[in-house]
Parts: sequence; structure tokens; C-alpha cells
Amino acid sequence: MRNHMRDYVTEAIGTFFLVLTVGLTVTADVPMAPLAIGCSLMIMVYMGGHISGGHYNPAVTLGVFLRGKLPAAKVLPYWAAQLAGAILAALVVLYVTGKTYPCAPGAGAHALKALLIEFLFTFALVLVVLNVATADRTAGNSFYGLAIGFTIVVAAFAGGGISGGAFNPAVGMGPILVDALRGGASLPNVWLYVVGPLAGAVAAAAVFKVQESASR
Repeated sequence: MRNHMRDYVTEAIGTFFLVLTVGLTVTADVPMAPLAIGCSLMIMVYMGGHISGGHYNPAVTLGVFLRGKLPAAKVLPYWAAQLAGAILAALVVLYVTGKTYPCAPGAGAHALKALLIEFLFTFALVLVVLNVATADRTAGNSFYGLAIGFTIVVAAFAGGGISGGAFNPAVGMGPILVDALRGGASLPNVWLYVVGPLAGAVAAAAVFKVQESASR
């Protein structure tokens, strides 16, 4: 039980700092926000990868479970820890800046376009995670954090303006829930950041199995 709690605390801390970085850079309108966000994820992956796997994303957790590298009993606790970290980070950003930062599709972007972008780049993220952090042929590598973090840099630069750039149900849900508690109207968008990323994770796990079988 102690080892499980260590995993959950690590997931909560890593997700907290990821979402905190998202919130502080977005509310300050930092021009290179995607780079800061990707680097934050990279740092946290190196911090906790050897402990919990360094998921910090319910979609990654789902993909790793479907790949067979996470017991079913840990999926919901991982999700709960990730969401708790995200909500706490959104509350800290609100306290520090006085602002919320709910994800929303970009101006003129139809919901289905946003959903597609969330699906595609989460698919890419989870496929990268499975190949660099769970595959036997890349075991023990030192580049896994860079690959994962810079996948998010690319995703945020390329797709953030269309979908809102969550690629992570915790990143999407935490700030939206805090915004909704303050009377914001962002709650109808939350499904985009749950359905798109989780569907992307399922697709990535399926493709990874094909890649693995083809390499044998």
C-alpha cells in the first residue's frame, strides 16, 4: 500500500506542476508558452518516471494500461491523483493571478475540428510514450523525457490554437471545473478534452501492438 501511495503522490505532484505551468504561462500570455509547458512535462517525467511511470495524463495512463504495463486496479487511483493535482494547480493560478484559464476551441474552430486535433496529438503523445518508455527495445534509454516533453511542444504549437491545446483530460478538466465553480460557461467544452484524448490513447495502444508484433 505504501508503494501505491508513493505512485499516486508522484502522479499528483507531476500533474500539478504541469498544469501550474500551463496556467501561469497562458494567463500571462507568454509567447513561448508551448516550450515552457513541454519542458515542464519533460522535467516532471524525469522526476517521477522511475516511480510511477510519470504519466501525469489520464490518456497516458489508459494507454499504458491497455499496453499491459499498469494493473487495472491502479487506473482509477491514477486518474484521481492526476485530476486532484490539476484542480489544485488551477486553484493556485486563480489565487496568484486572479484568473481562470479554461480550455476552449480557438476562434472559428468547430468543436469537431477541436476534437480531431485533441485525438490526433494525444494519439501521437501516447504512441511516443509507449515506444520510448515501455518498449523492450528502448529499455534504459535516457531520452524518454525529451521525446515526451517535445511531443507536447509540437502539439501545443501546431494544434493549440485550434483545440485549446490540452491533449490531456486532467489539463482540460481541472481548469474548466475551477472556472465553472466561479460561474464560468466553459463546462460544455469539457467533453472535448475527455473524449478526444482517451480515444487517441486507445488508438495509440492498438497501433503500438501492431508495431510490436511486426518487429518480432
